[in-house]
Amino acid sequence: MKLFGVDVGGTFTDVMYSDSVAGTVIIHKVPTTGDDPSRGVMTGIIELCERNGIDPAQIDYVFHGTTIATNAILEYRGAEAGMITTKGFRDIIHIGRHQRPQHYSIMQEIPWQNRPLVKRRFRKVVTERLAPPNGDVLVALDEDEVRVAARELKASGVQSIAICFLFSYLNPDHEARARAIVLEEYPEAFVTTSSSVVSQFREFERFTTAAMNAYIGPPVRNYIRQLDNALRGAGMKAELRIMRSNGGVATPATISEFPVLTLLSGPAAGVLGGALCGQLSDRRNLITFDVGGTSADIGVTNEGRFSEASARDTTIAGYPVLVPMIDIHTIGAGGGSVAFVDAGGAFHVGPRSAGSVPGPAAYSRGGQEPTVTDANVVLGRLDKDNFLGGEMSLDGAGAQKVVGEIAETLGLDIDEAAVGIITILNSNMANAIRSRTVQKGIDPRDFSLMAFGGAGPLHGAEVADMLGIPEVIVPAYPGITSALGLLASELKYDSIRTQFQVSDALNLERLNADFLQMEEDINRQFEADSVAAADVTVMRFADARYIGQGYELRVDIAGGSIDADSMERTFEQFHRAHEAEYGHAFPQSPIEIVNVRVTGTAPSPQLEWPKTKGEGSRDKALVKTAKTKFRVDGTLQSFDTAFYRRADLPVDSSIAGPAIILQLDTTTVVPPNWSFTADPHGNLILTAGVAS
Repeated sequence: MKLFGVDVGGTFTDVMYSDSVAGTVIIHKVPTTGDDPSRGVMTGIIELCERNGIDPAQIDYVFHGTTIATNAILEYRGAEAGMITTKGFRDIIHIGRHQRPQHYSIMQEIPWQNRPLVKRRFRKVVTERLAPPNGDVLVALDEDEVRVAARELKASGVQSIAICFLFSYLNPDHEARARAIVLEEYPEAFVTTSSSVVSQFREFERFTTAAMNAYIGPPVRNYIRQLDNALRGAGMKAELRIMRSNGGVATPATISEFPVLTLLSGPAAGVLGGALCGQLSDRRNLITFDVGGTSADIGVTNEGRFSEASARDTTIAGYPVLVPMIDIHTIGAGGGSVAFVDAGGAFHVGPRSAGSVPGPAAYSRGGQEPTVTDANVVLGRLDKDNFLGGEMSLDGAGAQKVVGEIAETLGLDIDEAAVGIITILNSNMANAIRSRTVQKGIDPRDFSLMAFGGAGPLHGAEVADMLGIPEVIVPAYPGITSALGLLASELKYDSIRTQFQVSDALNLERLNADFLQMEEDINRQFEADSVAAADVTVMRFADARYIGQGYELRVDIAGGSIDADSMERTFEQFHRAHEAEYGHAFPQSPIEIVNVRVTGTAPSPQLEWPKTKGEGSRDKALVKTAKTKFRVDGTLQSFDTAFYRRADLPVDSSIAGPAIILQLDTTTVVPPNWSFTADPHGNLILTAGVAS
């Protein structure tokens, strides 16, 4: 099986090729083409094929992670969207919940008000009303009003339309009929319904998610078409699969209809890639630590399972989103983070980044501000003659100049200023990890830190030291771990229904009927992708809370026929989850189920990871010995440090730090009092404590 994984980042497009028969893995990086990312994708694929004698027509699958949807939201440049909603609820997506993102700030920005996904003049109302708890028709849909609204929106020039009716999660008929009428009047429009995107209660979040789907729909649909056409134009017969934010992949048809499912697909692929690399070395408890030039993405996998973000935590650029997402925490911290002194004299690093242009001063592209990369150059932790595998030289004098300027402002020695920049950044990232572990009742010392991205291996060991984590793992290709994750993904679909039930008055018949119907819906989606029902694995979940609470925790529900005993096990699991999340539980209190969920997965062609041949040696790998600086026991000290070429390291041989390990896509720093070993699967295992 011949596979491509392609992840589009802000600066580079990462390409990974795998041939399971030949046992071959090849990587390639090309600049991202911002005006049309599909050009960069095709350039990377074609160049890799040409350089390695690969016939594009023989490729079976292309797995792709895209930032089109995310960037459209972050940069506020989606399509002009309209909305048709229930009369009286035109301003739901403006009012929200009367909860300000920052409780005590009088100057804060509220995204859904300052940057509305659907402008108020493009929100039309129609007569209709459904009633809970079963979605009975209280007031029939006025179809003439829908036609008038569709014509007005078409005349206004909107490109897409979201149809959002009250209580449509209980009965989607009105939304479905309105969609059909809109397409009769405006067939070229992108039309989405809130019940098809997310059939779940909470009007504000559901309406906003549907509006976001409409806002990003046309650009994502156009991009998928362009990429698919480009693949066919290059003579490729490969099936295209797109990464979703829930950790699975979907077909182009699904993503073209529901582009909101691709938000944060790149970071999601990174978590999958990190988990795969950990499994290769028999590590299933991992904190994934993906650090690039601008941001750091933190994820947690426990016993090989990653957690899904809850409704109260899931936002993109400040907008709430009700779609399944891997729980990933992102902060503004990376190699390009700018160090500065504020008006009060406080020393900061980030979240602002120098980006790739002008970038750090060491890049010689006009950067005039000190960055984390410049600090690493000053401390000798980046080899200016062997950066990016020797393809790029760093300007040591430029880095010295900008770090020296901030050192003078602070009244510090230049080396102290540089290590201060690194320490502040590391502290910010350690605090981000604490928020996903310690604050959730998870002890990070029981986990390994999986460090990847261009800057993760540079900082992984020092961040681990701050948290008491004894082990850091650096995968074979840290800079393209997201592309690797694409090749480790599965075909995955989710179904959700809101269903209010209380533990002391369960309607088991309704529960069983809803789960059966959702599983049939999931199987139909897989059938459309030519996947047999026997190859589909189905899992059931419930969103539950104590009566009176405002948010839920997700718990498992056993398969098969649900009875009182199986639900009792589910409720016991909820009590444990509540205690782990909040530090307490109320075993005597009734539990309310608010949503039931079904997730179906089917295996995709998987990457076959070759073992390292182990032909290297320490002498062969040694590039040079040079001075580097580290703070040890509170004192900044200079050390004779060995610089190794990673590809030539011996396997299963422990080497003491300090050491710097060089490769094309990153640099790994092994501080004093740490050691490292290259294992047979290509991972570097960094361990606290000097090798014997």
